[in-house]
Amino acid sequence: MIADCSVGPKPRLHALLAIAVAAATVLTPVVLAQNAVRPMTFLDMRQMRSVGAPTPSADGRWLLYTLSTPDWKEARSQTDLYLVSLQQGLASTRRMTFTKEKNESSPRWTRDGSAFFFLSNREAPENASSRNQLYLMRPDGGEAQRVTDAREGVADYALSRDGRWVVYRSGKTDEQQLYRLPVAGIETATAEQVTKHPTGVGVWRWAPDSRRIYFVTSDAIDKDDKERREKKFTVNIRNPETPPSSLWALSLDPHATKKLSDGSAYSVAGFTISDDGGWVGFSGQSLNRYQRGITQSGLYADLYLLETAAGHIERLTNNSEVSEGQLRFSPDSRWIAFTSGDDTTRYNMGNGRMYLRAVADRGKPFRKMGGSFDGDVGVSFWSKDGSAIYFTEGIRATNQLMALDIRSNTVKQVTNEQASLSVTVDEDSGVVLITYSDPRTPSTLFTVDSIATVATRSSWRQLTDANPQVKQFALGEEAEITWKSKDGSMVGGVLTKPVGYQPGQRYPLIVAIHGGPASADVLGFNGGYGSQVYAGAGYVVLKPNYRGSTNYGIRHKTDIVGNYMAPGFDDIMAGVDHLIGQGIVDGSRMGALGWSAGGHWSNWILTHTDRFKAISSGAGTSNWISMYAQSDVQRNRRFYLGDKLPYDDFDAYWNQSPLKYIKNAKTPTMIHVVEGDPRVPSPQSVELHMALKQLGVPTELYMYPGNTHGIPDPRNQLLKSVAEMAWMDYYVRGSGKKFAWRDVLKTLEEEAAKPKTTTEQQ
Repeated sequence: MIADCSVGPKPRLHALLAIAVAAATVLTPVVLAQNAVRPMTFLDMRQMRSVGAPTPSADGRWLLYTLSTPDWKEARSQTDLYLVSLQQGLASTRRMTFTKEKNESSPRWTRDGSAFFFLSNREAPENASSRNQLYLMRPDGGEAQRVTDAREGVADYALSRDGRWVVYRSGKTDEQQLYRLPVAGIETATAEQVTKHPTGVGVWRWAPDSRRIYFVTSDAIDKDDKERREKKFTVNIRNPETPPSSLWALSLDPHATKKLSDGSAYSVAGFTISDDGGWVGFSGQSLNRYQRGITQSGLYADLYLLETAAGHIERLTNNSEVSEGQLRFSPDSRWIAFTSGDDTTRYNMGNGRMYLRAVADRGKPFRKMGGSFDGDVGVSFWSKDGSAIYFTEGIRATNQLMALDIRSNTVKQVTNEQASLSVTVDEDSGVVLITYSDPRTPSTLFTVDSIATVATRSSWRQLTDANPQVKQFALGEEAEITWKSKDGSMVGGVLTKPVGYQPGQRYPLIVAIHGGPASADVLGFNGGYGSQVYAGAGYVVLKPNYRGSTNYGIRHKTDIVGNYMAPGFDDIMAGVDHLIGQGIVDGSRMGALGWSAGGHWSNWILTHTDRFKAISSGAGTSNWISMYAQSDVQRNRRFYLGDKLPYDDFDAYWNQSPLKYIKNAKTPTMIHVVEGDPRVPSPQSVELHMALKQLGVPTELYMYPGNTHGIPDPRNQLLKSVAEMAWMDYYVRGSGKKFAWRDVLKTLEEEAAKPKTTTEQQ
């Protein structure tokens, strides 16, 4: 839905879409001349493939993974399985499945590595295309064999640690049960139902000894609520009364279930199991219907520890409004850790810390770890001997692997790449996997022999190359920069120069403002809403990590508390002036855009300066007073705006609202929002749009279908990007003409009629 497109001149959207679509037809290497390069387009962004579910074999020799190819016109993606040798790397890659219209997912190796399971809808009828069945395949090739025939399909599955059994979950919603098959002789075996739980089975996991399964399920089902929805009484109640969920244990041989937690005290949300099977850590949510409805992870929940032999449950935290991460056990099951804030007495956005205790030290306090590190401490994985915990953290405009030494309680940086990376270690095989991206490299998977060599780049072996077409793109130079803000604070960000940049020439500028605000732009591939596409079109792109961003220390992250908008605005404008002073940017040709918090600052820019020629605001707030009740993260809003309810201090919210200063607005502004956005609800955009209309400021409001904080449909994602650039071209550079939707539809219809081409992995 596009609301009121009658205000202001309209950009040449059809022409840009035509260029984007035409450019996409030359992705196949067969078509491209040797060493040919061209600028990247927004359609190229939509056609980027992605690697997922990396799964090493137990002997550490092979890696299975999924490769998803998007079909933006049909708003879906198609996924196949690939196999690569962890020693030989990329050259050994083999495609294992070839289902053009169907999908394979969730690969799992048998314990001896002789075969692997996966889920697929390859034999599902069109009217039930989402229903997967379980298949078995050998890595040396041959046809996959279907091993289940579940009427409702297979929701998920897992192999027992001893390798003897595969258990899967199947059934109607709220009625799903567990079934098992023996791995040996599975080709002729009949599935055995192992649960008949009255409320079905929710989250579940094998115990390490392979003799028990733990699961979480609701204590009851509201049959009246279910029936009324079936009869099309589909009204939704805000924070409805719902039954609590409890933790259960299923003993196998013979089958017996036992309830382990108290549903009258809390609702179990998730759990982890120690490697020796002696302990289960879980999160217990508040039973208050309004607190349970809070979407912020871990808020209004506490952590509990179950001793499996005795059945005793210890409450580990009692922090109310303070979030905790899930419990993580050391490899020898002696230690338990979780993450929370530096101050666990009140809600805050301070640095994250890790809290550690011996599992058996019942009732004793946890030790706070990493307190001297000016960043967030996490728990990604433990070292084999339990002496260190590794995690990924943002360091300025990069993401690096960090290590927390347990004995010395110090944090050190392990990697030092001008890039964004994360490292994982497979628990069964010990295989180390590195996910890496930099300004010229899309997300790519590497491996090394051990954590000890992860910091040595020459030791990495490349495993994937999902997007070889990127080598044919002309990309702008990208680097981290710093500048001094209005109050003297140093601020950082990422600068992307235009393709073919010439020193001494001034270029038009796009300021691309990230969301969060507790986030940061880093040296990854094509960040900032498509910075390389803008670079290919001749723009400089500045991605500022303004006050409120992560990666630059606690002061930088919290300087906006109680004064939300002004410091970030000053940082952004100082960055703009820095580029003008460097002779890079033409200060008379500038545009700004952003989504979520980036939309908040776009709206603040709109009402506090007329230096920009165009603005595009995505899911931005205009009125913090109304936003408080509309949003699904009220506690977060209170923290940033002075920690008072708006009903106690309207001025604190109104003084930070762009709408208060709306009569200052002069810049042509395009507004984008998802109609059912729960985080920054669409009425915020409607309020802004109405004000600009009444003031005679050129504006358009694009309202996208959906109920998410981001645009869910790839076709609309493409439309938003291209329309946004057309808006910038028209107002910032004075180029382009009006467009007609008929022309847009015609262009897309012509592209849809063309034969499909696939850039196969090289």
